[in-house]
Amino acid sequence: MSKEVSEEGRAHHHGKDYTDPPPAPLIDFDEFRRWGFYRALIAEFVATLLFLYITVATVIGYKNSTGDCGGVGLLGVAWAFGGMIFVLVYCTAGISGGHINPAVTFGLFLARKVSLIRAVAYMVAQCLGAIVGVGLVKAFQKHKYNSVGGGANSVASGYSKGTALGAEIIGTFVLVYTVFSATDPKRSARDSHVPVLAPLPIGFAVFIVHLATIPITGTGINPARSFGAAVIYNNEKIWDEHWIFWVGPFVGALAAAAYHQYILRAAGIKALGSFRSNPTN
Repeated sequence: MSKEVSEEGRAHHHGKDYTDPPPAPLIDFDEFRRWGFYRALIAEFVATLLFLYITVATVIGYKNSTGDCGGVGLLGVAWAFGGMIFVLVYCTAGISGGHINPAVTFGLFLARKVSLIRAVAYMVAQCLGAIVGVGLVKAFQKHKYNSVGGGANSVASGYSKGTALGAEIIGTFVLVYTVFSATDPKRSARDSHVPVLAPLPIGFAVFIVHLATIPITGTGINPARSFGAAVIYNNEKIWDEHWIFWVGPFVGALAAAAYHQYILRAAGIKALGSFRSNPTN
């Protein structure tokens, strides 16, 4: 108890009392007039391009390797995805927020962290970047790319579509929940004595989810990643199952946003309390 009091006093002394930032407007046409908006779109496009190029190239190399020690292995694939997210979020967080994933953008939109216009524009930029990134992999190693499935996400043999959908929902929940927790401004204000490098836990979340989900779906948890690979590989089975890699991540992002905002942060209770305390109501 005394520790909490001393920490609160220290925070107050340094002027770090916390107040919730205002929600982003639902539709903000002024976005189109700002260079920062277009700079953020370019950053999301390039980051997603690099993410898909490195990760899908790693997947292709892993699947073409011979013998147990001939490639990076499943662990190396998971590290490639998690490591690239760590690097790219670190590089782009100050420009675009470092989403690199439509599911993350969707979750942050639901929490009113970004406007609808910015959210939709981000998703388009991310999907286009993913297509170009996977296209580069195919251009550089076409034969190997086609022979091992192009790094596209699909339901693995022995698993049902329902299982795959559940795995994508849970995996995306872990990722988006981590994003909310690692970037929560309340953490910076109240827990400034605990240094937090947001890209690190986000990258680790991607890494551990891949370890669990690669055997089931190859791990989507990022609709742009799945869409880019599906467009370039263009296989009927991939397209038949592609809905899983949009519905699953979006449902997982919705659940994570609701859990963080309305249970952990008690946004609903705060709003109700504000309504009851207003004498005009």
